Amino acid sequence: MTAWTAGTRELVRQLAETARGPRRESYYAIWLVLRVAEDELEWPPLPERASRRRLAALERRLSSLTMSAPIRRAMASALPQLREGGAEAATAALQSLVAPVREALGPEAAEALQQAIHPARPQPSR
Repeated sequence: MTAWTAGTRELVRQLAETARGPRRESYYAIWLVLRVAEDELEWPPLPERASRRRLAALERRLSSLTMSAPIRRAMASALPQLREGGAEAATAALQSLVAPVREALGPEAAEALQQAIHPARPQPSR
């Protein structure tokens, strides 16, 4: 697993300060997706089998959460991008979450996600 970026730490801080309910579960869902996407950006990449298992576990966990509507719709588009695998797909999946996060959770959460994405640039092929 990767070390936490400043954006990831900020999302966790905001999650901790949020009362129980769909808003908190939306933060939690974003954090889960962010962790899986950050691991896809690792060099060397995770084995394909490990990536598939992590994504399957993520999908199972997300299915039990009560998320706000914009986050739920964003997850429906981000997960297929993560299934494609690779750094570019992970970055695109995270990028697709920024606007819905801004709408559902506010600009601070969107900024934290953007900070987490920024260092998450694809590694050059070696």
